[in-house]
Formats: sequence, structure tokens, C-alpha cells
Amino acid sequence: MKHLTNTSRGLLLDMDGVIYRGSELIRGADRFIGQLLADDIPFLFLTNNSQRTQRDVATKLQRMGIPVEDHHVFTCAMATASFLSDQKPCGTAYVIGEGGLHSALHDVGYSIVESQPDYVVVGEGRTFTMEMLERACNLIQEGAKLIATNMDPNCPTQHGLRPGCGAIVAMLESATGIRAFSVGKPSPIMMRAARKVLGLSAGETTIVGDTMETDILGGVQLGYRTVLVLSGGTRKSDLRQYAFQPDRIVDSIADIDLGALLNESQRLVAV
Repeated sequence: MKHLTNTSRGLLLDMDGVIYRGSELIRGADRFIGQLLADDIPFLFLTNNSQRTQRDVATKLQRMGIPVEDHHVFTCAMATASFLSDQKPCGTAYVIGEGGLHSALHDVGYSIVESQPDYVVVGEGRTFTMEMLERACNLIQEGAKLIATNMDPNCPTQHGLRPGCGAIVAMLESATGIRAFSVGKPSPIMMRAARKVLGLSAGETTIVGDTMETDILGGVQLGYRTVLVLSGGTRKSDLRQYAFQPDRIVDSIADIDLGALLNESQRLVAV
């Protein structure tokens, strides 16, 4: 039985395609976040980009006119580091990735090494080389476990597409015959960890995203309320190819009626 209960409700928000496109703020995003802050509604920005630290992401948003703090940001690098720390505290990793991933691993007590690592951890970046891939292949063959911060095949840039973490991981999987374990969206590991940061149950959580394969799929799998915005990479006509559907579809975050959305989510809480 499901009915209205006196519980809190909160939001998980994708960023690129929802809050901004490249360096441009999406219309109404600042007002929407301002309303969340004014009404003290718990929320987190979720990103599958492991390049930037939590603080770097918050600073980018602040410079776009969104007055958030570090604690409003949860990255796939943070989710990956937390997962590895639970699996093997104070372990070691060979890393293909940039500052955000290195920082997150250091924060949980991991050491970044060049030989005999417990894990090979892959994020996106612009500085990886064939030498790094060769070393990673050899370390995996020697027994290191292959971990992907996410499986996104590409990263949108102002100039088009750049190969993403998933593309790099695909090369390692093909070369070694070993499948990577992915922690980022839509993995329930990251989606559940983000919800727990907010202290919410599944029925109290709504995720807003622009991508069916990550944000919406992850939300559907964990029983979250899902809102698809059409301001990013998904068009309404694309939905016919998916067996799962979002609970709501809006043109952009500016078109979300926050009061109606949260009241609707409230009625879905199971007791």
C-alpha cells in the first residue's frame, strides 16, 4: 500500500544537458537550483566525469551563477573510490585518469602505483597514451582487477565528441579478454550511494537526467522517480526504442513544477 507520509524528498541531478551545455547555462537552471536551496530540499549533482574534483565541479557551477557548495556534488570518481575502499581498505591502484580520480582515491587512503596494484582504475582524460594502455594490459594479465569509473563511450565537448572512459575500457577489455566492473551511472553502486548521502529512501528520491541509458535507466532500476529533460542528448522520438520509460518528460529543467513533482513523489513512498 502506498500513501502520503510525512517524509523528506530530494533530487539527484545530472549536469551536462540538464544544468548546462558545454559552457552555457540552460535557461532556468539557476532559478530551479535557487528554489531548491531556498526551500531546503536536499539534492546532489551527479556526474559520470571523473576528471574534476568535487570542488572543481562546484566552482564551475558557481561561476555559472549557481551558488552551490562542494557537498552538493557527487562524482563517479568519488563513488569508485568509496567502493574500492569498502572492497579493500588502503589498497593500491594503477590509474588511467586525471586529477579528480587521483584525488578521490587518495582521499580514501589508496596509493597510486606503477607495479603490482590491486586494481587498474580507468577514468576519462585527454592525456592517456598507448604506453599507459600497454602497462594496464600487463598489470591486468598479472592479476590486477579492472575497474571503470563509468562506461560512457564518449564525452561531449565544444568541438564535438571525445572518446570517453567506456571507449578506453573497451580497448583494455578487447586486449585482455577481461571485463571491467563499472561503478558510475547507471550502476546501482553510484545511484544508491548518492541517495544515501542525502539520507533518503528510494521512494523519496527523484532523478532528473537527459540520458536514457544512464540517468533514467539507473533510476528505474532502483525505484526512483525519473524525469527526462529534452535539453540534452535525447529526443522524444528516441523513447520508442526503450523498454523502460521515464515517469515525466519535460523540455528543460525550467519546465519542472517542483511542488507538483515532490508531492507526486511523496505519494509513492511505501509504508
